[in-house]
Amino acid sequence: MSTVPKVSVVIKRLLLGQPFRSDKLNHTLLPKRIALPVFASDAMSSVAYAPQEIFLVLSIAGVSALTFTPWVALAVAVVMVVVVASYRQNVHAYPSGGGDYEIANVNLGPNAGLTVGSALLVDYVLTVAVSIASAAENIGSAFPLVHEHKVWFSVAAIAVLTAVNLRGIKESGAVLAIPTYAFIVGVGAMLIWGFVEIVILDRDVSAETSGFGLKAEDSHLAGIAFVFLIARAFSSGCAALTGVEAISNGVPAFRKPKSRNAAATLMMLGAFSITLLLGIVVLAQEIGAKYVMDPANDLIGAPENYHQKSMIAQLSLAVFGDGSPAFYFVAAATALILVLAANTAFNGFPLLASVLAQDRYLPRQMHTRGDRLAFSNGILFLAIAAIIFVISFGAEVTVLIQLYIVGVFVSFTLSQTGMVRHWTRLLRTETDPQARKRMIQSRIVNTVGLVMTATVLVVVLITKFTAGAWIAIVLMVAVFVLMKLIHSHYASVQEELDRDDESAVLPSRTHSIVLVSGLNLATRRAVRYARATRPDMLEAITVNVDDRSTRTLVSKWEASEIEVPLKVIASPYREITRPVLDYVRRVRRESPRDVVTVFIPEYVVGHWWEQILHNQSALRLKSRLLFEPGVMVTSVPWQLNSSDRLKDRDLNVYGPGDTRRGMGGTERR
Repeated sequence: MSTVPKVSVVIKRLLLGQPFRSDKLNHTLLPKRIALPVFASDAMSSVAYAPQEIFLVLSIAGVSALTFTPWVALAVAVVMVVVVASYRQNVHAYPSGGGDYEIANVNLGPNAGLTVGSALLVDYVLTVAVSIASAAENIGSAFPLVHEHKVWFSVAAIAVLTAVNLRGIKESGAVLAIPTYAFIVGVGAMLIWGFVEIVILDRDVSAETSGFGLKAEDSHLAGIAFVFLIARAFSSGCAALTGVEAISNGVPAFRKPKSRNAAATLMMLGAFSITLLLGIVVLAQEIGAKYVMDPANDLIGAPENYHQKSMIAQLSLAVFGDGSPAFYFVAAATALILVLAANTAFNGFPLLASVLAQDRYLPRQMHTRGDRLAFSNGILFLAIAAIIFVISFGAEVTVLIQLYIVGVFVSFTLSQTGMVRHWTRLLRTETDPQARKRMIQSRIVNTVGLVMTATVLVVVLITKFTAGAWIAIVLMVAVFVLMKLIHSHYASVQEELDRDDESAVLPSRTHSIVLVSGLNLATRRAVRYARATRPDMLEAITVNVDDRSTRTLVSKWEASEIEVPLKVIASPYREITRPVLDYVRRVRRESPRDVVTVFIPEYVVGHWWEQILHNQSALRLKSRLLFEPGVMVTSVPWQLNSSDRLKDRDLNVYGPGDTRRGMGGTERR
């Protein structure tokens, strides 16, 4: 008869949906209109916090320094153009999904590939933490309650996003499309209407912070100090480039032609991100918006207990007016895309972890897809790591962003170095003039990308190291070392298993032992099964923990038709596990080339509480025997009547082994 599924299974199916068959994987591939929000939401959403970070850094030098914001933003835009153009070459040359890791690994060697892998893994975690913290800040601009509890809001948002991604990539992409495009439309409309009001209608549009002065830490910076400040603002603005590499890692998730669709998506990403970034910075300067680290101390003329709004909120408030539907639309769209921007990492991290696991640098479980064809283990690990960062740093964007982008520019630089070597190697053997021309053009693009990203990496390291980037570097080194150790372990295990030693797998004889706690049906089945395996030696053993019970068992055994001899093992301290282990070891010492097979009767039960009443002794014994060399452990199941309720269970609902609640039947009854 059919049974009611377990509560945990029902909850899992409600949250994640029904499992997908492996042959349905092609149905999860993404068209460009869905791939854009899935893989590019991080880079596009970063325009919600990258501009305000530029303003924040420059505010240190006073109001006059804010005149440099458009030039800093323009420099960031130039870098983005170069990086997008470079990565278009990457997706055509390496469409397998390894992305920067594969490029560095193939062209620069395993250590370079592992450096890229460790850098990207750490950066993906920080992508989630920064995006979610920024979402909390933007929502807090409209709803102060969220600002007061931004850590818990961030944790809840990560949990929701995890559940969405565990449902599968195509479904999460459909969910992401609406807020991503809503953000583009909302912010785009805000910029257009703002410039129309200022330029065409000649209206006075001012931010609420335009009338405040800046209490600069040092308003007389000059020379090298001022250049350093500009460089620091530039490095903070380069957060807008994070997420570009996710498309090269996610090429396998695109519909065919995969490389062409990925390259087109990269182009759209660059166009949208650059337009929004420059538009926000220019409009913010036009309306006098300001953003500082500590509003209470750094803003002159601000009212007491002033709550500083995010840059996007300040612009939207000035353009559309407080309380207008458009203001709340932009606030909602910005908050949503920042929450969902982390989805870039939720797609990039598991894919990269899967590739690393396939190369035996991460646990093999990272390479396995879940029942919704998503890399569930990678998704869960990313969520836990991001939550730890959010809690540890109090969901503060300005603090978290100091750890940010180091990893991504490490991967950018090594990737472009690898691509230059890739084209150079191909040019040595290519003879077709047209093909050589394309390769030379691609090498020029990647060479420019190498110079640009390496320069930015140096700037980032110099300006951010003491501010917190050292933490990210330490984590990258730790991940690198850990992956090397994992790879070393897998290699040593493989070497051990590949040895050509027939004596290790082909025993001269078999010595079988049946464990007996009582003369019952379970024991009789175990004895008969052991005899059916035709061992060279077969015996039954029981442990004497109670003299009276043991004498009764021996009498019944001798009176039965069972021809297998029963040995009684003394146990002066009433233990079961230790005497059995000692006996098995003694058998092994006497005949080292024999394999000892221990048959354990096993009760199969139907209720969770029955597991507590049965099988505990056998579970302990089995767990110890598995570590004994030359010893095999065989469970012989006996289904109790209570297990009948689970016989007709839906095998698609219950996992393998769900009905086996206990691990043995040798305990005293």
